[in-house]
Amino acid sequence: MADVHDTAPIEHIIVRLRPRGTFLAVSALLVIADAAAVGYLAGRMGVWWHEVVLWLAGAALVVLFALAPLLAWLSRRYTVTSRRVIVQRGLVVRVRQELLHTRGYDVTLSRSWFQALTGCGDVGINSGLSQPVWLRGVPDARRVQMLLQDLAESNRSFVADRRRAADAGGPDVTTAWGVR
Repeated sequence: MADVHDTAPIEHIIVRLRPRGTFLAVSALLVIADAAAVGYLAGRMGVWWHEVVLWLAGAALVVLFALAPLLAWLSRRYTVTSRRVIVQRGLVVRVRQELLHTRGYDVTLSRSWFQALTGCGDVGINSGLSQPVWLRGVPDARRVQMLLQDLAESNRSFVADRRRAADAGGPDVTTAWGVR
């Protein structure tokens, strides 16, 4: 008898995404302004501890305006495969959420005026079981929305075909933990 894993389609990675990093340009401009201000004011302070406070404040602003947004951007990753959508968040504590295309879902596109200008947007996936999963700041959001709709529809028909074959008296391929 054939194992259920022999009939399952092979999973292919279709696209890997990160949120669009347009806000990182603002971070870069703030770091340049911070460096210019510290460079201009360094050496002009009369007291030595004013210099120390200036350099510490400049370093704190770099961490706040450059490092924190960069780490926030790096902490999000979206992967769309032929079988599921994988959303990963976090650097230290990782949260991984998966949505199977076979479960069926609704796809929503939400865009602000700035997102529409840059071609990105927020794609919401609602499976009806819990809160919608949002892919925030996805580049080319309209194409991602159409891709997810196509994958949900094609996988839904694949499951329907398997159910029809099982109802027609085909071989029982149901397994639980590898035992029939």
